Amino acid sequence: MENQIDISVEFAGLKTANPVWTASGTCGYADELGDFMDVSKLGGFITKSVTIKPRQGNPTPRIVETDSGMLNAIGLANIGVDEFIAEKLPAIEKMSCAVFVNIAGETIEDYVAVAQQLCEQTAIAGFELNISCPNVKQGGITFGIEPTLVKEITSAVKSACGSKILMVKLTPSVTDIAVTAKAAVEGGADALSLINTFTAMVIDIETRKPVLANRTGGLSGPAIKPIAVYMVNKVFNEVTKGTQVPILGMGGIRTASDAIEFILAGATAIAVGTSNFVEPNCAVKIIDGIRKYCDSHGVAAVRDLIGKAE
Repeated sequence: MENQIDISVEFAGLKTANPVWTASGTCGYADELGDFMDVSKLGGFITKSVTIKPRQGNPTPRIVETDSGMLNAIGLANIGVDEFIAEKLPAIEKMSCAVFVNIAGETIEDYVAVAQQLCEQTAIAGFELNISCPNVKQGGITFGIEPTLVKEITSAVKSACGSKILMVKLTPSVTDIAVTAKAAVEGGADALSLINTFTAMVIDIETRKPVLANRTGGLSGPAIKPIAVYMVNKVFNEVTKGTQVPILGMGGIRTASDAIEFILAGATAIAVGTSNFVEPNCAVKIIDGIRKYCDSHGVAAVRDLIGKAE
């Protein structure tokens, strides 16, 4: 019975073998996790952020472990779009799963320029619009907290990305995430991903200074999972339910039961992030676990679980 279970899903018109992806910033640009797991088994892969020019990111230290999670203040460090095309695309072209490029910038024009350079690359299935990074002074979350700006930047990038799927990544640091989700959909988003990290701080009680050189960082990991499940369910019920706009749910997913929880809340697919640092092959284990869950609960197709929380 288990082998007959259909765990494929359709995500914004793209059919993937299963609903398990990797989250941006936790898995490199392409095949960095290849030594630890079979990347071809993934449903989707999201690269770390790519900007129009290379970025060094924030000063160190920029990662600190916390209870049930971690803070990061990487600051969108990356090699820039030109080097990404020259050095990373050859590896991406060999990948069998759907690959999305997370794009970032300081201005709307920056985002548009990256999309324009990559929109003709056939190895790329789509873009994840990063308007929710809390660790940069310009761009990132400054776009994601204001509905008018969310709609404006989504519309601009949608016009520049050709036939590629445009997924907008939402910040939880707003009064009502359904409002920004609706703005993204009105701007032309084909899909939504949520949630990004929460701005947080750790203080060294000996030095009496923040541990991170940036003072604050983005909190991720199991600590944020219940909030993420709530926000996915809220956006599903108030914005995307009954539409063709799927949700990629993320936030502290470690196990198949975590993944099923997000799917029941309304996520069409899920992304594994922080857990990649702890157990690099956990995404593949989650795929197997989803299949076993469906088998033991008499579920013929995992898509039948989407949004079915009572």
